[in-house]
Amino acid sequence: MFQSTALLAVICIYITQSWSSAFQPSSRKQCLSRPGATKESQLRTLVQSVSRQSGDDSTSASSSADDGIAFSPGEATIRLGLSTGPTVWTEFGRIAQEFDPVNLGQGFPDWLPPKFAVDSLVEAVLDSAQSPHQYTRPAGHPNLVQQLARRYSIHMKRDIHPMDEIAVTVGASQALYLSLQTLIKPGDEVVLFEPFFDLYVNQVHLAGGTPVFVPLYFEPYDDQIEGEVSGGEWKLDRRELMKFVSPKTKAIILNSPHNPTGKVFTRSEMETIAESLDLAGPACVVLSDEVYKYIVHAPPKEQFTSDSPLCAGHTHFASLPGMWDRTITISSAGKTFSATGWQVGWCIGPRRLIGPIHQLLPYVQFCASTVIQEALARSLPRADEPYEGHSSYYEYLKDKYTKKRDLLVNALTNAGFAVPDYQRTPGGGFFIFARAGNAIVDLIPPKYLMAKNPAAPGGVARQDWALCQWMAEEIGLLCIPSSPFFSMVKAEEGASDSFIRVAFCKNDETIEAAAKALERLKTMEVGAGKSSNATIASTGDVK
Repeated sequence: MFQSTALLAVICIYITQSWSSAFQPSSRKQCLSRPGATKESQLRTLVQSVSRQSGDDSTSASSSADDGIAFSPGEATIRLGLSTGPTVWTEFGRIAQEFDPVNLGQGFPDWLPPKFAVDSLVEAVLDSAQSPHQYTRPAGHPNLVQQLARRYSIHMKRDIHPMDEIAVTVGASQALYLSLQTLIKPGDEVVLFEPFFDLYVNQVHLAGGTPVFVPLYFEPYDDQIEGEVSGGEWKLDRRELMKFVSPKTKAIILNSPHNPTGKVFTRSEMETIAESLDLAGPACVVLSDEVYKYIVHAPPKEQFTSDSPLCAGHTHFASLPGMWDRTITISSAGKTFSATGWQVGWCIGPRRLIGPIHQLLPYVQFCASTVIQEALARSLPRADEPYEGHSSYYEYLKDKYTKKRDLLVNALTNAGFAVPDYQRTPGGGFFIFARAGNAIVDLIPPKYLMAKNPAAPGGVARQDWALCQWMAEEIGLLCIPSSPFFSMVKAEEGASDSFIRVAFCKNDETIEAAAKALERLKTMEVGAGKSSNATIASTGDVK
């Protein structure tokens, strides 16, 4: 009976947490959509178009067919504009449901959190003494902020005040949302490194800001062999950054390890970002999204005193000289503890930047789930203990992801994709930004290429989108196209055409099933080659 009660309690907490987070403006997937037009007149046109499609031509753009109430969109809706239509996530979610491919698309693990985390959750649910089932402190549950302050004091090598310098949020997305809301005024510019996690763009729009895209450039290892492509590295060009930063720049969003590329920004690149703040002025703040900090599976070979002693290979931007006062560090528990549904994130920074977030929190969500916060507070010290033959859970996590990465790397390279060489290129997170080889591109059926699709950037399926849709529908493997992670300008230039994002936060059986699907590509390549050779021989067209 006791076990049944505990299980029921845990299920109820999960349902409550999912229900509350679903209605947050910062929900990671529900906010994901392409940048679009933002004029109210275009929204009215859209409403009129929908009315006509439904067969009611009498409905104008400013009234309802039922009661004549004027349609007047709110400011947030206007700022999102027409980008509230289908997205890459809704479209590939539909494909996944219809065709049931092996899914290496969205970035969530398909295994349980570690046992100590689940135990901590059950203990928290049943703790009648503390009873963490009511509201807690809006800025963060006291037990959790104390644990976070302890850890980040080690990360940052400075004393972090638990009540003044930490804000707990509903996931890292809400942490970013609130940070932007407290920093950005209409017309302010926010620098995004491109490719970027697509959530960032519309969060900037919601704050009234203007996204400014600074391209990372892809440097291949070796593209000299005719007909072949190689892996490579994504790098930040100092001149490009300095060209785009100006006194209008009020925030720079840094994501390292980086989604979607897996890039780990070098210390030199971070120092360049710090230097660029001189061009922006004292009001500019770096928002450092560090949700993958414990998954640096290929650490940089150089070690610096600013590196975190708790996250091998990771540098907290705020720990660079002079950067504490210019940085809001954002992170969460979801990626680290394989519990993306827990939806607990946080902001760390100086009082002058965290205080305004404290002021907003009660009006957005009074508090993140108390019981989940308490569970996390109990989990954090346990994660430092020996785990599964490793010195800590964090070492176990890194080793686990390194092995999964290698499984996927082998499968992708055998199929003809080019991937990073992690012996020479640092990497983190749980995505591989794979580059399609020419033989694979040649296999894409023409019907998929440049087909109209309202979910795709620009409304057409470019090469990356066509490849992913074809693979999901006919090969049995779902990956995510890269074009939604690029600005429209770069996508139309073809910068995203060759890349797809592939997740390896899946159990070994899922990755092995993906490898079998990829083997079909190799078989098709060989078949295509034989067919081509036979055609040439039959026509005598050999020179």
